Amino acid sequence: MTIAALYRYPVKSMLGESLTRAVLDARGVLGDRAYAVLDVETGIVASAKVPKRWAKLLEFSAAFVTEPVPGQEAPPVILTFPDGSTRRSDDPAIDQALCEVLDREVQLITTPPDGVAFEELWVDIEGVERAELGPEHIIEATTKRQEDTGEAISHFDVAAFAPPGRFYDLAALHVITQSTLDRLRELAPDSDFDARRYRPNVVLGDTHPAGSGPGFVENDWPGREMTLGSEVRVAFTFQTMRCVMTTLAQEGLPEDRNTLRTVAKNNRIHIDKPEVAGMWACAGVYADVPAGGEIAVGDAHA
Repeated sequence: MTIAALYRYPVKSMLGESLTRAVLDARGVLGDRAYAVLDVETGIVASAKVPKRWAKLLEFSAAFVTEPVPGQEAPPVILTFPDGSTRRSDDPAIDQALCEVLDREVQLITTPPDGVAFEELWVDIEGVERAELGPEHIIEATTKRQEDTGEAISHFDVAAFAPPGRFYDLAALHVITQSTLDRLRELAPDSDFDARRYRPNVVLGDTHPAGSGPGFVENDWPGREMTLGSEVRVAFTFQTMRCVMTTLAQEGLPEDRNTLRTVAKNNRIHIDKPEVAGMWACAGVYADVPAGGEIAVGDAHA
């Protein structure tokens, strides 16, 4: 059983980097979600989970100028804009350049302000009830505004279950298996379930033990630990709830709401964590990192 792929996303909601090696610490992959775009008017961290306002973020990509170093500030990143031009994050004009493309007053930031939040759209999908995506009581309790389509938009604290300092939605590490991606392809062969739609940090291969049945093996992992490579230990916390972002067009992948519909129809899981307790459409699993270190594609996991 091996690590099939590793990913890091230097700027929240922008395309990231495919890695051959990665360093993990208590806050996940070193450098992951180190930067974010802040909407000045609302004080909200920009997220493509509200597509009408922020889907264009997925037309940007970000890569570090040099590798991040444990215990040091994140190095600058090179941003590739939708037109193919590039700018560094330490360019004094970077905020103005982002404002012009995003048509909002924004700032590129590296330190999450106290109490900062992000928003998430509860997308209307033909054949899927809103409650099939997430618990109705949580949707109602967190909804702060509506899209002009009438779809609800919820408001959540950044990194609610992760150590502070990075711009995660919920947790420090996101893991998905090839087994789950393969199962989704079997269920909806006309859709493209590329791992990039799910923005994982770690893709695990060969996770289908004999007799266990194909796909969604992560459902049973919360409460368990796994060793990645020779030194990294991860503790799985709760299944990964899926959202509209998995359906959006990006880097050669078309917009496809059937990708979310397929998850909602085939893998709704009851999550026991009190703050998010209820039935959710899930694929993948979140984790903490009790013991960090370096891992590489091809390393064993057990």
